[in-house]
Amino acid sequence: MSKKKRRQPYLMNMRLGLMLTLILSLAALLASGCSANTGSGTEGNPDTQQSEVQLTVSAAASMQDALTELKQSYEKDHPNVKVQMNFGASGTLQKQIEQGAPTDVFISAGKKQMDELLQNGLIDDKWHRPLLKNDLVVIVPGNQAAEWTGLEPLDTEQVKRIAIGAPESVPAGSYAQEVLEKAKLWETLAEKFVLTKDVRQVLSYVETGNVDAGFVYRTDAITAKKALIACTVDSSMHKPIVYPIGIVKASSHQKEAQEWYQYLSGEEAGHIFERYGFHLAN
Repeated sequence: MSKKKRRQPYLMNMRLGLMLTLILSLAALLASGCSANTGSGTEGNPDTQQSEVQLTVSAAASMQDALTELKQSYEKDHPNVKVQMNFGASGTLQKQIEQGAPTDVFISAGKKQMDELLQNGLIDDKWHRPLLKNDLVVIVPGNQAAEWTGLEPLDTEQVKRIAIGAPESVPAGSYAQEVLEKAKLWETLAEKFVLTKDVRQVLSYVETGNVDAGFVYRTDAITAKKALIACTVDSSMHKPIVYPIGIVKASSHQKEAQEWYQYLSGEEAGHIFERYGFHLAN
């Protein structure tokens, strides 16, 4: 037999082997492509997936408990939205917005801060409203007698230190100053004042016994475990305590901000706010 005839079966087998390898490789490629497209039909397609949005909400420190619960409830129904809470004194939060800090929604414990942002064109004219109301109270450490008939005990030896929020940045402190000025006690008690960065720090100072009394909102006092309400301040002695809400014009998430705004204005949120001691504005 010639060498040419002996090589023919070998060449045929080699060609068949190469063809089989190519066929198997093509089949594997097709199979992997099909498996990547199985499922709901939206996986792997950026046009059909809903990207996660982080919504930044700057809110008065006195709203911390209520808004923490509302945030958790909202995120369950809106899995593509993560609400990032930024709590602090309303005046401090106002300055952050004025300085360009990324904020989508602002909730102040005072009308003054919201009005100034509106006047400076930083809050959307169509998306702001009064949201809640609150009461101002005097609290004392839990080991003291809580029932006062008025503000007179503040001007006694029993009370050596009084905590209030810094009036220029903390609305609760501004209301307290207004009350004490009307009661002719502001200058008399000046040496007793311990100024704080926000109303929650007042609560902390009273609960730890670092001060003998403090001015906070009723909603803060309700959450206290080691402080008692000594008296509720007559609302005629200060401006109405109103919490306005507004959407920041510079927000890059207007749609989500409007949805959160509407949620906080709705019935479900209203019930939660009331449970924490707030009154609905309307």
